Amino acid sequence: MPERADIYDVVIVGMGPTGATLANLLGAAGRSVLVLEKESGIFPLPRAIHFDGEVLRIFQAAGLREQVLAISRPGTQGMHFVNGAGETMLIRGGSAAAGPHGCANNYYFHQPQLEAVLREGLARFPQVHVRLRHELVEVEQGDALATVTFRSTESGRTHAAQARYVVGCDGARSPIRQAIGSRMVDLGLRQPWLVFDVVLEQPVDLPPYTVQYCDPRRPMTYCNVVGERRRWEIMVLPGDDREALVQPDNLWKMVAPWVRRDEASLERAAIYTFQSVVADGWRDRRLFLAGDACHQTPPFLGQGMCAGIRDASNLAWKLDAALAGRASDALLDTYESERKPHVRALIELAVRLGNIIQTTDPALAAERDAKFQAGRPEIFELPPQLLGAGAFDPSVPELAGRPFPQPKLDDGRLLDELLGRRGAVIGSRQVLSAVSPATASLWQRSGAIVIDQPDASLAEWLRSHEAGAVILRPDRYIVGVARSGADLDRISQYLPVAP
Repeated sequence: MPERADIYDVVIVGMGPTGATLANLLGAAGRSVLVLEKESGIFPLPRAIHFDGEVLRIFQAAGLREQVLAISRPGTQGMHFVNGAGETMLIRGGSAAAGPHGCANNYYFHQPQLEAVLREGLARFPQVHVRLRHELVEVEQGDALATVTFRSTESGRTHAAQARYVVGCDGARSPIRQAIGSRMVDLGLRQPWLVFDVVLEQPVDLPPYTVQYCDPRRPMTYCNVVGERRRWEIMVLPGDDREALVQPDNLWKMVAPWVRRDEASLERAAIYTFQSVVADGWRDRRLFLAGDACHQTPPFLGQGMCAGIRDASNLAWKLDAALAGRASDALLDTYESERKPHVRALIELAVRLGNIIQTTDPALAAERDAKFQAGRPEIFELPPQLLGAGAFDPSVPELAGRPFPQPKLDDGRLLDELLGRRGAVIGSRQVLSAVSPATASLWQRSGAIVIDQPDASLAEWLRSHEAGAVILRPDRYIVGVARSGADLDRISQYLPVAP
């Protein structure tokens, strides 16, 4: 029989990057959280290696910006797509300059170090309890609470906990997804690749940027990770002997054009199946899915972990608002409606890039190459981040439902340092003072900070968008923009405030 059930605001199943980030965000909001993780410690080998500027901004929201910067490096030179003749077809841009989120646009890192930072961050919150070596047994939903039963993998002892909400950050084989009954929708890519990680032991002349070698004879990816770590991803071809492929002698032969066995040490070699799937159904009453539990993407954009971190950010402020009574439970339905179209668009883009990279038919590769002008590669960036329908004004899609930039303010602080965990109403005093008393009350009940004397950077944003005011959510996505008090009254109705 399980022991007495403790009661939490949220139970998180799984403490990879998504679960640990969600636990930090909820802990920073003062929420009581139980995190269940079946493993005894951090998986010691490389896995994810890239995150983007928006994700660093989320780590900033969790109070871990400097700690994450200390174990990562900015991706200053982007990603080059090179054909079999060595000609560059496409470039994904890179820069050391600060982007819209107040930092570089891309970063590279070693996942065990990032997970250590996230787990150390949880020690700040006495109300966040972590149970390592505990696996989920079952979850049952009640009218007011969900009950989670879990077992120690050491002693076999069974425990129980209750929570208002349970979030499954429990990976591709998610037990929480099975409890919800969500099906996975295949978006069309399923291909095995060999992932080969090394640590350089002496200087080697390798590209400082990521290279997608779109060679039909054997497509490969090369990544300059962080420090002396380097990665090759090698497409598994029909007829390959997978057991033989991962043997060191064969591994070193495949990367011989770039690095010799005496120049680096092998850290890991494993075959993974890259796939593109999205779950249909991310919520069932008190149960939610996040990260790999509800979507998996091929790695060609480096957005797999990023998508899970965005899930955590979107869900954290909504759970906090619902738990505090500032918003109704219906706000939580916008989690899937907003995040699913966003992540699906990124997965579909990764699949399209995968089709460029994975071409193995020489004739098709020649057609592909002919579409790109040698010596004049096309430069591209990630598409603008637009949420699906949800808690924002849908009438201005070029702004609403997208992230607001994070400028440096006149006092030297970044915008989010001023805003904290709150939403914001930013605009001229003339426009903000023209709203109705009901709207002013709505702002107060939402917990938003009101800024009626925006500094130069914020005033410039308003001028450049011909706006008198803008409303931001706690996750820094734009609710809407207004040109008058009447406009501001209208868009304020999209603030998720309980009646």
